[in-house]
Amino acid sequence: MDLKNYIRTVPDFPKKGIMFRDITTLLKDGNAFRYAVDELYNLCKNKEIAKVVGIESRGFILGAAIANKLRVGFIPVRKPGKLPAEKLSETYSLEYGIDSVEIHKDAIQDGDLVLMHDDLLATGGTMEAACKLVEKLGAKVVQISFLIELNFLKGRDRLKKYEVHSLIQYDSE
Repeated sequence: MDLKNYIRTVPDFPKKGIMFRDITTLLKDGNAFRYAVDELYNLCKNKEIAKVVGIESRGFILGAAIANKLRVGFIPVRKPGKLPAEKLSETYSLEYGIDSVEIHKDAIQDGDLVLMHDDLLATGGTMEAACKLVEKLGAKVVQISFLIELNFLKGRDRLKKYEVHSLIQYDSE
């Protein structure tokens, strides 16, 4: 199944010049959704993963489905101010400013083997920050997965020390 056929491209969203890759058209198709989850699961099923960490917000959807198939826990990494208990925060640079992500301090155990998941790899900044959080808690990132990768933004370069997989690649905007 060619999953790229299930991705809608929306020009000039959220601003002019951006070609937004909308995954909702894949998610609404039961067969495409199931196929994507199965493919992502097959990439990690033999890794002895203890937890799946998904990044807000679309990383929650497939990340939780992968965790369910693996029969392991799911951990959300969120934007600031969304997690109620004691947390760690990691700040990272954006093209025009800074942002940060947070994780609960009790979400990961020392020595856990972790799969990181997000829907889309662009510049890699958010995933890099999320990996740093997980590693600060003593876990090992054994794999990173994405549904979509925008190869032309070279986000994979920031994640060189990890095993990275994506199901759909775009070589240009």
